[in-house]
Amino acid sequence: MIQVINRALDVLEYISIEPDQPKPLSAIAAHLNLNAGTCANIIKTLVTRKYIEKIEKKGYCLGSQAFVLTGNEGYQKNLVKAAEKEMELLTGMYDENSLLSVLVKDFRSAVVRITGTNNVQVITTKEKRAYDTASGRLLIAMLSESELTTFITKYGLPQKTEWKEAQMEKSLRENLEQIRSKGYAKQLTAGNIVGYAVPVYNNDRVVASLCLYMPEYRSQLAEEKKVLNDLLNTAAKITRNLIV
Repeated sequence: MIQVINRALDVLEYISIEPDQPKPLSAIAAHLNLNAGTCANIIKTLVTRKYIEKIEKKGYCLGSQAFVLTGNEGYQKNLVKAAEKEMELLTGMYDENSLLSVLVKDFRSAVVRITGTNNVQVITTKEKRAYDTASGRLLIAMLSESELTTFITKYGLPQKTEWKEAQMEKSLRENLEQIRSKGYAKQLTAGNIVGYAVPVYNNDRVVASLCLYMPEYRSQLAEEKKVLNDLLNTAAKITRNLIV
């Protein structure tokens, strides 16, 4: 047997006993009788791969990828609870669809979808290539430098039909830096759909993106500055709900 794999699985199994209860490094190392340095290195790798998530000053709990493996949506329950009412209010303000998404591999995956009542509504799938959505681009832009390098290495660059301005690594990184600097992403699709996406935080870490999307002709009637301001305010409320 390979010892380091056994130890990594031991860490995952211990944390999964109470998946939502953060455990400090010292407690994990002591429980598993591991050297603190060895335990820290194992955890660092698991955090990078999103099997474990660091909760600032509290410790570590299971990350999104651990739930993806089993098809379990438990990781999303807190997000759903924190976001639904706030998103209903946002959709009510504009009568346009709103979407809360997380990054799963190279896809943006919808966690909450709230639909407006306009006769013409934009229909979106639960999962879509992240490069081809405002939500996905926002989530990729908020990755750390090491996470972004791993993402590009593993999933490649956007196709022309997904993001024509970002088909080379240099231009991709430049576009992502612009999104990061502005704090939001905007996309106009080939089907004339406009999407605006902003980050949702938990303990200073981006855990989801909140998006409002609509046909281009209706977006031209809306004031972009106000749309972004309302999106950011709604995202801030969701963040506060996650902390409570």
